[in-house]
Amino acid sequence: MRLVILSDTHGRHRRIDVPAGDALVHAGDFSPWIGTLKELSDFNDFLGGLPHRHKIVIAGNHDFCFQRANRVARAVLTNAHYLEDESFEAWGLKFYGSPWQPRFLNLAFNLPRGEPLREKWALIPPDTDVLVTHGPPHGIGDQRFYGHHVGCEELLIRVRHIKPRVHIFGHVHEARGRFDIGDTIFINASSDCNGREPFVLEL
Repeated sequence: MRLVILSDTHGRHRRIDVPAGDALVHAGDFSPWIGTLKELSDFNDFLGGLPHRHKIVIAGNHDFCFQRANRVARAVLTNAHYLEDESFEAWGLKFYGSPWQPRFLNLAFNLPRGEPLREKWALIPPDTDVLVTHGPPHGIGDQRFYGHHVGCEELLIRVRHIKPRVHIFGHVHEARGRFDIGDTIFINASSDCNGREPFVLEL
């Protein structure tokens, strides 16, 4: 199964040359700033033109439409499986998606560090194969340009416990990359807003 992976395209999805594959995952922040339904509709049209059999999308901290009008936004996103603390299964793999991250400015899907995030990550099924979150776990693909690690400590604990085959995220643009650690492939798929090529993973 060929998995094509994107994140943080921020309205510039049409500038990206998306390779063919069996499934496409977008780990949030498809919108430029405030995540309007109009921006979501454009993103949905873009996804509809792609050949991948399954498209899996989560929201990010800029995708306000899913936090403010979830039912309406889900109805607009007709060309993808939207996951918000939910699973989706295909090709014998269980995907799980969640948009939450430690508080960052006054943006969408923010929660305080500690117990509120721990409760969200406890919802991740232990048999998850491909975990998709918007933010990174602490210490992996989360280092800002000034040197600080901003990922979620509670997410790292959960990932270490369930050991998914793949953990996909974005959010920290400057830490884009692939990190093979133990039994898990970690991918920060941030496009860096510059039309960078998606990651491709054979599973």
